[in-house]
Amino acid sequence: MNTMTKPRLNFWQIWNMSFGFLGIQFGWSLQMANMSPIYKSLGADADSIPMLWLAAPMTGLLVQPVIGYWSDRTWTPLGRRRPYFLVGALLASMALFFMPQSSTLWMAAGLLWILDASINISMEPFRAFVVDMLPEEQHSRGFTFQSFMIGVGSVVASALPWMMSNWFNVSDPAGYTGIPTSVVYSFYAGAVVLLLAVLYTVFTTKPYPPADMVAFKALQAKASIGDMVHEIFGSIRHMPKVMRQVALVQFFTWPGLFLMWFYYSPAVAEDIFHAAPNTPEYAQGVEFAGLTLSYYNLITFLFAFGIGTLAVKLGNQRTHFLCLAAGALGLFSLSWIENPNMLFLSMTGVGIAWASILSMPYAMFAGSLPKDKVGMYMGIFNFFIVLPEIIAALGFGWIMQNVLGNDQLLAVALGGGLMLFAGLLALRVDNPESH
Repeated sequence: MNTMTKPRLNFWQIWNMSFGFLGIQFGWSLQMANMSPIYKSLGADADSIPMLWLAAPMTGLLVQPVIGYWSDRTWTPLGRRRPYFLVGALLASMALFFMPQSSTLWMAAGLLWILDASINISMEPFRAFVVDMLPEEQHSRGFTFQSFMIGVGSVVASALPWMMSNWFNVSDPAGYTGIPTSVVYSFYAGAVVLLLAVLYTVFTTKPYPPADMVAFKALQAKASIGDMVHEIFGSIRHMPKVMRQVALVQFFTWPGLFLMWFYYSPAVAEDIFHAAPNTPEYAQGVEFAGLTLSYYNLITFLFAFGIGTLAVKLGNQRTHFLCLAAGALGLFSLSWIENPNMLFLSMTGVGIAWASILSMPYAMFAGSLPKDKVGMYMGIFNFFIVLPEIIAALGFGWIMQNVLGNDQLLAVALGGGLMLFAGLLALRVDNPESH
């Protein structure tokens, strides 16, 4: 069935094919909000945390383009993408279940490698699933449903440890040491949610076979590691100018986010709640930090409805600059906060920035891409998200120890500075429509 003859899907059909993304984002958000506190609970120093996060960018760099290439060339009784959904979900759920049982730092770091690789195995084919299943006039609707699932999964997962403590009375006894029980139970719940959500999509959505099976089998026959490498590097060499400019914006944007994810939760617990690791007060600080991270995802979800109108009035470049500036201000402000409730104001700025980061860079360069290589270039664009995190993971520990004096709030503020610089670079991006 070719693109022109695909039937339009109704609300619930698109809901079904998108629902698995909620589970994937649930596991991702639990990781982003809680891995640094888990590392601290297992005895990590602030300067060692970036290296312990190395799993996330390395797996994204290696897994996403490989899975994207091979899933394009797969056909099984489960179709093209569903085998990757299923395998990734099973592995990710197991990693989520065992993560809070980690007894050593390296056990937790190893499980993070498995978790990130597994999430990437499922995540990349979900993007392509929209194009597989929907006629072109419904593509934006399909991606909107995925964005909705991202928002719901992020909000609930980030707040889950706080909800466990305050709604379900999950608490630790006096003198307890180790990973907070509220975090442990949240990871168990996340393992179940991720697996069930992906299974729901697998069993409720039947994929279409390739439009031309003869041509598809020829593509399968050509598939090889050499062909994959040649196609990826050839596309990098011929990257459009606008995409190169936006890639530089991404290169400085994402370290700001990584530094926040590395240090925000433990900084809130130690510098604003004034608690030491492995104490009930520290657990309360981590839970409250997770609640504020949930809040910024809610702001992102709400602001996303208006960012398109803002971009029409101001242009993509200026819109992105203003949003990144709001995020930078939010990260700068952490150094001045004493009342924990003021963190919600800080996270408002971060939520606005995150809404723009998820959309404006793609809007700036998508129109300049060759129409027959959009998927490949989207995979390549991910390089400029993960490469700066690899650099941060390998080198920021030394900066943290020798320049910043292990000051976690200062590290987050530095992330704000990088985000602001990225916003300034966004103002220099060409507008393809003007040429």
